[in-house]
Amino acid sequence: MTERLTTQQVAEQLGVKVETVYAYASRGQLSSERAPGGRGSTFDAREVAELAARGRRAPVRPAGEASVGDASAVERSGAGAWPGGPVTVRSGLTLIEDGRLYYRGQDAVRLAAEHGFEAAVAWLWGLGTDAPVSLRVPPATAEALTRAAAALPEGIRLPDRLRISATVAAALDPLRFDLREQTVLAAGSALIAAMVEALPRTAPDPGPDATLAARLWSRLATTAPTPEALACLDRALVLLIDHELAVSTVAARVAASARAHPYAVVSAGLGATDGPLHGAASPLAHRMLAEVLADGAVPVVSDYLRTGRPIPGLGHRLYPDGDPRAVALLEAVARLDGGAAVVAAVAEVEAAAGPAGRPALRANIDLALAAMALTAGLPPEAGEVVFAVARTPGWLAHAVEEYREEPLRMRTRGLYSGPRPQQG
Repeated sequence: MTERLTTQQVAEQLGVKVETVYAYASRGQLSSERAPGGRGSTFDAREVAELAARGRRAPVRPAGEASVGDASAVERSGAGAWPGGPVTVRSGLTLIEDGRLYYRGQDAVRLAAEHGFEAAVAWLWGLGTDAPVSLRVPPATAEALTRAAAALPEGIRLPDRLRISATVAAALDPLRFDLREQTVLAAGSALIAAMVEALPRTAPDPGPDATLAARLWSRLATTAPTPEALACLDRALVLLIDHELAVSTVAARVAASARAHPYAVVSAGLGATDGPLHGAASPLAHRMLAEVLADGAVPVVSDYLRTGRPIPGLGHRLYPDGDPRAVALLEAVARLDGGAAVVAAVAEVEAAAGPAGRPALRANIDLALAAMALTAGLPPEAGEVVFAVARTPGWLAHAVEEYREEPLRMRTRGLYSGPRPQQG
């Protein structure tokens, strides 16, 4: 095994203060692991030797010219231990490369085609797919969620109920501050199920042994699902389980960096999904696609362009040639009753929105979720709910990774641009 060095040993070998060692780690120049027993960190001796050989000390600047991220300048100025530079997040969870999405080296589209959500959660959590994670709500939590739901006024949005469920579940868990991996994932398994339990049932109860997709369907639909419809929802959940450092995942990791408990980590992620540019984008695409089915793509798209509104559900900066998650989900939607017409409407939107002489923008996962909801008769906010429930195990997996890092490493420094303090 590679020799591991303590933080103090690294500082002595590099000739820097301990705070500067943490700065190197936060910027990805050194990788750290928690020391046995959870106290302090250890570092790869080979990485330390390579860093020492390269002489990676930051250049000395005149006083007053310290830049954000210049750990040595912060050290010289006595500003404290915060390195303040951009944080490099090392993660073994998700890779986006050459237009494809991979979970722990497994193609996400293939995983969604071959396994259900519980097995995909197990895979993302490093447990393999042979023993799917059990997603069940403790009886006491289920009872508390029922009482909380009864106290809510009419008209509460489904995504807001998810946020309330995380708070209720946290209050009932006396071990929520135990950040050991096994405890975090056990709490997470119950929380994922609690989020679904918190939604009012609108379709027949699928039974206690039903999959999470079946239980979620009974909270979104008004009729029992066909096998194809349930498989489509299950596929959507798997395709959305993680997406590298999306904004909600960054929010979750920042909370974990401060050693927030897993329920608070999920609450941070849920908060970031409430904006129209991330998790809440699907309802906007649902409304637009419903208009297209009623009036045709050209007049609807023209109205968006004329009023300067972005067309929801098109394009993704990480997938210039098309979102593979959307392609896989739309293939499943096309197999549902009425799905072919909805998928054809999606293609019409792509064509109508494409600039003349340039490749058309492709549907992203938000538009695909809207297509699924419209085809299956689910409410407009169904896509937002599916997104949040599906992404929760991803946030928890990132939290587990972040708990192994130095605490508060996500603390950065700003460049002050306001008025200077009054002198004298």
